[in-house]
Amino acid sequence: MTPATHENHPVRFLTIGTGPIVETMLRGAHLDPRFVHSAIYSRRQDTASAFAARHDAEHTFTDLEQAARSDTFDAAYIASPNSLHFAQAMLLLSHGKHVLCEKPLASNARQASLLCRTAREKGLVLMEALKTTLTPTFAAVREALPRIAPIRRYFAAFCQRSSRYDRFLAGEDFNVFSPEFSGGSLLDIGIYGLYPMVVLFGPPEEVVSRSLLLRTGVDGQGSLLCRYPQMEGVVVHSKIADSSLPSEIQGEGGSILIERINSFARAQIVLRDGSREDLSVEHAPFDMVYEVSAFI
Repeated sequence: MTPATHENHPVRFLTIGTGPIVETMLRGAHLDPRFVHSAIYSRRQDTASAFAARHDAEHTFTDLEQAARSDTFDAAYIASPNSLHFAQAMLLLSHGKHVLCEKPLASNARQASLLCRTAREKGLVLMEALKTTLTPTFAAVREALPRIAPIRRYFAAFCQRSSRYDRFLAGEDFNVFSPEFSGGSLLDIGIYGLYPMVVLFGPPEEVVSRSLLLRTGVDGQGSLLCRYPQMEGVVVHSKIADSSLPSEIQGEGGSILIERINSFARAQIVLRDGSREDLSVEHAPFDMVYEVSAFI
């Protein structure tokens, strides 16, 4: 089975995880009529059963190996802790399942490369679930780039103090600040600034990164300076401090302001003569539908 290539071709999904991100994904996914929520994996049967009852999923599993061997689903959506993504995705790919995996796809580049190679060899679809470069507003921004060319700088900021940070400072431990769970600011939210840059301008020639490390050894915040032949990229991210700065693409002909890089819903172009134009395009009410539809 391959993901649908035409309208009304159903794709049966297994979801891994029962947290808020899965709830949000499902609200968006059901906007695509091809999406079928067939199965749920959780370590606890009571949790899986309760989640299945709420979401009308037919099958539940507490053993991922058993799930992967079954014929109850065609593709899996992985929303487990970061450090589990690689092993779970590899297991599913090895049993012929397509994989839509929450960001980050893996804990490091070596793992990501292995997953991509396995998916290619088996003719399967492997996709990192990140909606921002799939939104209508992102498409409008990309189309507007020639109006401000040549591009000289890309600046992205996503700094959001974690609701758990004060408790972390008081001595509690959380996955998002744990090296064992591949936590830290870059993997959790820094990716939101990097993704649009690479999609729009390709991989940089050089990256210089600076980070502030927390007591567990993960980065609490960081900055990346990315070199391109005729421009630079700057990405700042933080889990320990807030910022109200917009992100911006600067060119000799003007600039494009992006209100929230993590949603990419609102943007405007500012030309050299001072004129402004709204580039925002109305989004679906639950915008994770964009990543699910792109995957299918």
